[in-house]
This record gives sequence, structure tokens and C-alpha cells, in this order.
Amino acid sequence: MIPALFEGIPRRLIDGFEQAGPAAIAFPPAVNGHRLTASQYGEALSAVSRRDDEALALYVHVPFCPVRCLYCACHTTVTHDFERIDRYLDSLERELDLVLERLGKGRELQQLHLGGGTPNYLTDSQLVRLMGMVEERFRIAPGASTSIECNPRRTSANQLELLHGLGFKGLSFGVQDLNPSVQRAIGRINSLDLVCDVCSNARDAGFETISLDLIYGLPEQTEASFLQTLEAVVDIVPDRVRCYSYSHRPVTRPHQYAIESSELPSPEEKLSLLHEAVDCFTSAGYHWIGVDCFARPDDELSIAQSAKRLRHNCIGYTSSSAQHLIAVGMSALGEVDGAFVQNESELKPWRTALETGTLPVAWGHRLSEGDLRRRQALQHLMCNLELPATFAKGLEEDYERLCGCSEHGLVEVDSDCIRITPRGRYFLRSLCSQHALSVAWNSNQWGVPQIA
Repeated sequence: MIPALFEGIPRRLIDGFEQAGPAAIAFPPAVNGHRLTASQYGEALSAVSRRDDEALALYVHVPFCPVRCLYCACHTTVTHDFERIDRYLDSLERELDLVLERLGKGRELQQLHLGGGTPNYLTDSQLVRLMGMVEERFRIAPGASTSIECNPRRTSANQLELLHGLGFKGLSFGVQDLNPSVQRAIGRINSLDLVCDVCSNARDAGFETISLDLIYGLPEQTEASFLQTLEAVVDIVPDRVRCYSYSHRPVTRPHQYAIESSELPSPEEKLSLLHEAVDCFTSAGYHWIGVDCFARPDDELSIAQSAKRLRHNCIGYTSSSAQHLIAVGMSALGEVDGAFVQNESELKPWRTALETGTLPVAWGHRLSEGDLRRRQALQHLMCNLELPATFAKGLEEDYERLCGCSEHGLVEVDSDCIRITPRGRYFLRSLCSQHALSVAWNSNQWGVPQIA
């Protein structure tokens, strides 16, 4: 049954809740045709090199996994050949050098994130090598946010000690759901005891931030079973929880055909599951960040949101001041000097470009002045849950459309600002993609990965 909070919401908005993807947070619509080539990306890096006072972030994509999880929406490669991973690191080092030929060596990083794939699938020596490659080329600021995504089943106490020694302060564990039936349906087995042990070991190793990732809308998932998962996660007391919506698109992710669409919750049921998560975590004292993130009151994301300086980049919500996100690795997605850039999403073309001394750009888009205004408005709306009228310059029609959502109780409007209501919070992505950004935007036309 749909919660009373959503009674009277038009069907189109409920369906929009199901369809609006996470990419709506980060990407403005590509409306001006300013496609970016590899050489133009190089020029963007060179432009940043001349402004050495601007902070940087670095994202490194590690695509390898031991098995394919059936729900996965990421660009991954299943392998048990660790020499193949060594060869990937060879190519990754080549890409870093190509980037630094334009950017310059020794720039300071305010944020570093290793994502995947399963970055902690790498051997100890490969992890040491990878971090050595980064530290030889960049300076990691003392207060930088340094994090890595991990599979709990691939995490040992010794590995946690190593990762902490390599400079990582934050860990993100992909749990997804703790119900055995759901886990079997999605091919991701993590027992509660295992997750508790891994988190305890991470605390003992000295990690500052432990995040658990959950997914709602999975097969076999019910309100009762999901509530059990939520309550178990609260008892673990992570610093953050990210609760993502499952996106079922087997045409572009053929492994998802193993999940029967008839077994998936309806849009109304998914909305109820998210409502359950919001109620559970906020009742436990967590702050609701953006759409699908929850953080303890003393977490830097909660503090940034309260101070209205929360930001969002291609990694996710952040308090980092980094103005550019350098992204390396297969399918890596970054933002540099007012342009979005994504690398080749398959290993062979990514490596082939590097072997010819070319930055492996598959897609890029330079933002026009109008795009930048939309981007700024979108960021403010998604992160601060309000849109002052001062942001409406050049976006007057979009602003008026968003004001119209007050009819359904999704926003409140006064003379100088639009504010998202508690009800509208659940539909924030739809509001951004359908109203604040009036141009239809479908990230899948570019093969853009789903992000936080």
C-alpha cells in the first residue's frame, strides 16, 4: 500500500519516480551539440594547468570483478587472470602520463576515489602499485577525502590494514540487501555476520568513514524483508548509508535478463520501500542527504548540507572544494574546465587509444553558458532543496514550470524562492529532469553509467 504521504500524486509523477535515473543529478542536457574530442579534452586539461590554485579530484575506475552480480549497472569485466589486471594497470599508468602531459605533475588532490568493479579484488601488490602511481604524480592534501569501494566478501583484516596504510580514510561496502532470498535472486551473498565483522575490523584499522550501500526495488524484496535489512544496518552504525533505486535495463545490460521483470516491485512499491528507508534512518538520527544518502549528524556531508555548501560531482555527494574531477580508467567519467568527459567503456578501444598516445575519450560535452546556468540551478536544487529566484535568470520558463508543482504539494513557492517539500523530496530527480531542466535528457543515449 502506498503511504498516505503520496495520496493524490498523479500517476505520471509516480512513473517518473521509477524512470528518473541518478544521472539527472550530475548532467545537464546536451542541447547545444558542443561535443568534445580527445584533443579538445587535452586543451581543457591544459587550461586547468594554467590555474594551479584550483582544487582537483581524481576518480580511478577499476573494472574487474570475480563474478557478475545480476543487478549490476556498472561497466565491469569478470576475470580470474591477475596478469590481465597487471596489463590494465600498465595502460592506466600510460593514461595518467598522457593526462599529466597536459595538466602538469604534482597538482594537489582534494578528493580521491577508487570505484569499480571491485577495487579490493586487486592483490596487495597491485593495490600498492596503483596507489604508488597516483602518489608519484599528484600530491594528496592532508585533509583530502580518500575512499575506495569494497566487496565485503573480498575484504580481510589484513587488507583493511593495508588500505588504511595506503592512505584511504573511507570505505564503501556494497551490501545491497541482507535477506538471503533477495541475495540469491541478485547473485550477491553477504551474511549479516560477515558485514558486521568487516565493519568492526574497519573501525579497528582506523577508518574514519564507513558507508554501506543498499538497493531498493530488487526481486524478492518486500516491505517486511527490507525493514529487517534497514534495522540490521542501523545496528551496525555506519557513518553513511546510500540507498539506490534498482534500474532494470536488460537491453543494455544483458546479464539483467536473469532477473524476471515480473518479480520486481511496482513503482508504488519502490516508493514505499524508499519511504521505509527514510523513516528508519531519520528515526535513528541520520540526516537525509539529497535523494538517497543518509549520514550521521557529525558526518562532513551533514555538516556541509546544513551550511548549504554540499556539492555533487560524478562520484556523488561531496563536501570537497574540488572544481575539476580528473577521471581515468575504462568508462571513467569526469568533469574538467566546464566539460563532461567519458572514456571508452570497453577495454580494447580504451587500450588501443592509449597505445597510440591518444586520450581515450568516447564522449564529451562542453557546457554552454546556458548549460552552466542549468547546472548551477540543478546543483543548488539537488543539494540544498531550494531554488532562489536569482537562479532563474535565463531559465524563467523552467522556474515557472517548477512553481507549478505546488499544485501537488511537491514544492512551496514564495516571492523569492522555491522550496522542496517533504513530499516533493521523494520526487526530486523527476522534478529536476522534467522541470528544472525542461529539455528531455536521456543519459543512456551516451551509455553514461548510473551514478550515485
